[in-house]
Amino acid sequence: MRFFLNGIHVPHRKNTASMKAVRMPSPQAVTIPMSMHIGKAAKPIVKVGDRVYVGTLIAEADGYVSSPIYSSVSGVVKGIVDVTLPIGAMCRAIKIESDGEMTPDADISVPSVSNKAELIEAIRKSGTVGLGGAGFPSHVKFNVPEGKNVSELIINGAECEPYITSDTRTMVDKSDDMLYGIQRICDLLNINRVIIGIENNKAEAIASMKKMAESDSRIEVDVLPSVYPQGGEKVLVYHTTGKVIPAGKLPLDVGCIVSNCTTVAAIGNYLKCGIPLVNKCVTVDGGAVSKPMNVIVPVGTSLSDLFEFVGGFKGEPYKVLIGGPMMGQSVESLDTPVMKNTNAALALTKAECKGKTETACIHCGACTNRCPLGLDPRAFMRAYRCDNVEELEKLRVDICMECGCCSYVCPAAKPLVETNKLSKAKLRAYLAEKRAKAELENKKFGEEKKNG
Repeated sequence: MRFFLNGIHVPHRKNTASMKAVRMPSPQAVTIPMSMHIGKAAKPIVKVGDRVYVGTLIAEADGYVSSPIYSSVSGVVKGIVDVTLPIGAMCRAIKIESDGEMTPDADISVPSVSNKAELIEAIRKSGTVGLGGAGFPSHVKFNVPEGKNVSELIINGAECEPYITSDTRTMVDKSDDMLYGIQRICDLLNINRVIIGIENNKAEAIASMKKMAESDSRIEVDVLPSVYPQGGEKVLVYHTTGKVIPAGKLPLDVGCIVSNCTTVAAIGNYLKCGIPLVNKCVTVDGGAVSKPMNVIVPVGTSLSDLFEFVGGFKGEPYKVLIGGPMMGQSVESLDTPVMKNTNAALALTKAECKGKTETACIHCGACTNRCPLGLDPRAFMRAYRCDNVEELEKLRVDICMECGCCSYVCPAAKPLVETNKLSKAKLRAYLAEKRAKAELENKKFGEEKKNG
């Protein structure tokens, strides 16, 4: 009998699932952030007045865990400015005034890839990052260290958050790119099993993936229950392979690589055409949106331009989100740009955002019962409020995936997931201070020993 981890049932609201993505024309200007990925921000290599084209390198990766960035329009660099990211952090961004022509860069060429090293370098040059929302540089994920063996490549097609259907459209409309990316990765990394994990509420995508799988015996499609957070990395690995990723470890430690379906399609497209990541398919939806649809958007396009393209608002938005309602982030300004890993832009009405009034905890245990990792958010909250960082470490708050299941089911409307995030930040600061203190003591001991 197959066992599934805990989770929650959320309303699907996949209103745009059957809508093929529409390509948005070039906006008047784009503002492209240098930090659209986990790791170090990219380093600008253009200056004001430079002419750029679609696919022109405008910022180079500034370190191994970083990613290059390319212009999404043709036009002229107008400035290097500061922008506020959805997470609230500030970063540098390159503002480009578009000429409306969308002329591709003449230097774009198909990469030559015949071995693992060339594949990793091609993925790096493509600028591809985790496009399911995480934004982890893909070349780092696929660069399997010596001594590590990969038995499964798991393609994440779960798309378990409400509203979002951009990955669904990838699986339906870009299956050729997906297949090419999968096959090249498997051929050069010697992977013999590919599992596409997809929720059972996506009939059209399931049919498309099963048809694709017929062309390669290494590929299988695993249809999973529609339970949030099905797309969580540890959850997906367990549900597709039965393997448990230990606390503090990665999928690679159990022989797996997990990659979002749109990420694999972007890699496949680059390997075929040499066009780096400059566009992103974004689901535009929510009760305040006039015409919900999936849109292929130049990276750096403002949310205001994107919402205008779909007909604007039919009512005043109560909240605008980048991403889904479970793990997405609300934005303060419609000047916020679409980034590489933006999969949805939601303008929600007050009715869609209705919440409960916080009351006293009744110790029902719903938060723990529904946590897919079996954590105890109530204990996190107690330890956080008591400033007991050692207890937070013991409780393993660090492995919380911030999926929001605990807050969703809490009848007392406690800010559990928010407290989990704050607790993790507190623990990181504590551990960093602890490491620094230990290093200082070791250095002091070494000097004393040297001096006799």
